[in-house]
Amino acid sequence: MKNSDLAKTLIKQNEKLFLCPKCNKNIRVINGKSLVCKSKHCFDISKTGYINFLLNSVDTHYDKKLFESRNKVCKQGVFDQMITKITSLVDTYYLKDCKESSINILDVGCGEGSHLANTIEALKNKYTMNFRGLGIDIEKEAIKIASREYGDIIWCVADLAKIPFMSKQFDIVFNIFTPSNYSQFNRILKKDGILIKVIPNSNYLVELRNIFYDDTDKQKYSNEKVIKHFSDNLRIIEQDNILYTVELDRENLERIIQMTPLSWEVSSEKIQKALDMKIDSITIDLCFIVGTLR
Repeated sequence: MKNSDLAKTLIKQNEKLFLCPKCNKNIRVINGKSLVCKSKHCFDISKTGYINFLLNSVDTHYDKKLFESRNKVCKQGVFDQMITKITSLVDTYYLKDCKESSINILDVGCGEGSHLANTIEALKNKYTMNFRGLGIDIEKEAIKIASREYGDIIWCVADLAKIPFMSKQFDIVFNIFTPSNYSQFNRILKKDGILIKVIPNSNYLVELRNIFYDDTDKQKYSNEKVIKHFSDNLRIIEQDNILYTVELDRENLERIIQMTPLSWEVSSEKIQKALDMKIDSITIDLCFIVGTLR
């Protein structure tokens, strides 16, 4: 079955999950091609199988090249240890004592989909439950890649301020390297659901940070405000860190530079300096926070 046909089947099977971002009414799939709410707001399913719920166009630094680079970096295993950690947290804090046969997992700010797809694959290898994966991102180029690469997950272009799903529908929400909207997270999480947020620690990609921001106030990074914001909105039940290094060739170093926001405000000369220094490994330093509703 083609990805687009599989996507349409999945969307139809799960249409009760969807909520119109314009009027907050439920949505039905019409003729297998569109989602239409009671107020007649219509959202078409694309040829590759994703849905665009975005109400206004956005301009950001993110582009197709960035997401293609991230997809290739993920396939090279750079974030495999992160996926293993997320899977372990899901196991410990939700699935271990779970009696549900179906689990809804939403990745908010999913990018090109690798993190969600790889985590679900790892969970399927351990459990016989039905894992329903859904991912949203504000960037259409990211969702295009996700729908191309991972056809067994529902992908949507959407704003995290207007998450297009009904309330109290998700067992697990991921928020990985991306902004948060806690009022929406509190709305969509089930009563006993969990949110797993992944954020950089101070030594994340430190080799690049030291070159790009040498002798500036951006050379040092702290995630204390992000953690405080999380704790103000959800009850933290776990906070843990992992630190590891990954060997790189020049091609993957270039991809990491292309995908990281660290490179957005630096000159081409500094980027070339990083490449010329022949960095052969990169540091991945991450903080994992697990939260539940208060």
